[in-house]
Amino acid sequence: MLQPLTKPSLIDDAVFFLQSRLQGAVIIPEDHRYDRARQAWNLSVDQQPALIVVPKTAADVVEAVRFARHEGFSIAVQATGHGNVRPADDCLLILTSDLQGVEVDAQAQTAWVEAGVKWEKVLAKAQAVGLAPLLGSSPDVGAVGYTLGGGMGWLARKYGLSADSVNTFEVVTTDGQLRRVSATENSDLFWGLRGGGGSLGIITGMEIKLYPVTTVYGGNLFYPIDQAKAVITHYREWLPLLPDELTSSIAIMNFPPIPDVPEFLRGQSFVMVRGCYTGPVEQGEALLDYWRSWQAPVIDDFKVLPFTQSAAISNDPVDPIGAQSNGAWLRELSNEAIDILIERINPANGSPLAFIEVRHAGGAMTKPQASAYSNRSETLSLQMVGAVFSPEGHQALLTYMNETKQALQPYLSGRVYMNFLEGKVSQEQIRNGYAPEAYERLTQLKAKYDPDNVLAYGFNIQPARK
Repeated sequence: MLQPLTKPSLIDDAVFFLQSRLQGAVIIPEDHRYDRARQAWNLSVDQQPALIVVPKTAADVVEAVRFARHEGFSIAVQATGHGNVRPADDCLLILTSDLQGVEVDAQAQTAWVEAGVKWEKVLAKAQAVGLAPLLGSSPDVGAVGYTLGGGMGWLARKYGLSADSVNTFEVVTTDGQLRRVSATENSDLFWGLRGGGGSLGIITGMEIKLYPVTTVYGGNLFYPIDQAKAVITHYREWLPLLPDELTSSIAIMNFPPIPDVPEFLRGQSFVMVRGCYTGPVEQGEALLDYWRSWQAPVIDDFKVLPFTQSAAISNDPVDPIGAQSNGAWLRELSNEAIDILIERINPANGSPLAFIEVRHAGGAMTKPQASAYSNRSETLSLQMVGAVFSPEGHQALLTYMNETKQALQPYLSGRVYMNFLEGKVSQEQIRNGYAPEAYERLTQLKAKYDPDNVLAYGFNIQPARK
């Protein structure tokens, strides 16, 4: 746990004054804690904030915002450093990692979650009383940041997006005011925060709905990569048969030849059918008969899982790595689109991609909501991810991803899911993340709540011109 700065000789009077008003810590570049504190989970991000504040309370966030406005700093906010849109350079970085409160109300089926909490902590407390939050594929991701972008996890087709399940936000706006935001209080801001990213205010906590899920039927079917065309075609034909209780995806993965990967997967490529079913186990098994009776997979690890172990379905990395994510909404998994996906992931063609995944959306996600999140009618979400080891490699990966999307252009809807975009890609594609009227409304909210674009490090939403 970071401790407050205790050597005022290292800082000027203004920063020392800020520290005197905080329970949390102020970290300057000369501080031995600075390099660790500025690090994002994504190691390809090398950010150099002018100052870092690690608040312990919402009141600390208020003080940090007021200080930043007085001193002329822009503000970046980070919990875990997943999904970085713009490096936090030359600004005041508010690191919310010490805001760790989680309170579960079993009777109301809700949880209060503070800004620095990862989903794993919410999951553990909710499961202890037979409930589940709408977390993503990785419990290691921060709950608030994930939710602000929409949040499409393994329960999404049954219960909707994480953003749809927020009852209340506690928000510090850029005028230094702590506000309660809900459908009945500051309802315009509530609309914008549910899917609009972190550029309208600094969330210090949120109340979310929980759902009666304790056990699921989930896992992966691994098929040989040389059968990828047949498998993806079979998956396409499966989708219309699926109930909302099953959220699934199809993925092609190139497993790296490293010791951390099990030997039987090391250096190999597979096409994988992934899924999570929330109904009765026997019905889940019947749905999987579609595959088992068609062709036995090389590996079949679908099984009954306590929902606390749902991370095993995607098995996302936990340790920080350098990576780049990109994505788009597919209109269809046509034969031509399938061929392009297989060609572009193939290491023999020089592909730098670690995996390509197409997630099946729809279901409860299509229900109209009073929220900024758009593109609810889209049903096939494409994500590409590659590892980053150097700036040159990063640029080559970005180029390859853009070329892949260009090749797929006839089969894309033109829309994007913002949570799958990072860095410059996120900045450039922001308009495609929303319906035109939703984006326009977001710019108007930005003009109202952050007219000077102080929060310029979240989604790239510019204030509407007056």
